[in-house]
Amino acid sequence: MGYELRAVIAGEELLRTIARDLSAADTALGQGFSLMPMTDDLFDSVTSGDSGRVLGFWGLPGRFDQRLAEWSAAGPVAFVEADYFGGVGEQRAAVWDGGALELGPLGISEGQRFPADGSPISQALRRLGVAASGGGDEFDAVRLGRHRRCEDWAG
Repeated sequence: MGYELRAVIAGEELLRTIARDLSAADTALGQGFSLMPMTDDLFDSVTSGDSGRVLGFWGLPGRFDQRLAEWSAAGPVAFVEADYFGGVGEQRAAVWDGGALELGPLGISEGQRFPADGSPISQALRRLGVAASGGGDEFDAVRLGRHRRCEDWAG
């Protein structure tokens, strides 16, 4: 079974404003954070048309990193992506705060182990302020595994 995620994560109030401005869906994660999935429709509506991988991400639209930096003036904002099938895959994450890239981009490619301080997504969530609990990591604490496909977060 596969898992794929491409999303913006930020505090609930900030992300609600961002999602409303983009006519996009957002979903509460818990601990005061929300997720806005980078659906195909959203990607198409916000991309600048630039080709290539922005900061090493597959699902970050052209020049969207500049918007993330702008939004981060109001609070930290993360962009995360993961793509796994049969337990094999990769993930990336970055956090903007105060108008600048603050963490990352962090990445783990196929076959690499997570570093001692956690997966790229867990490190980004920790930087946002998510607290791990119950022996799990930050990814588990906000239940990012509850949907297997990015589009399902929008539904």
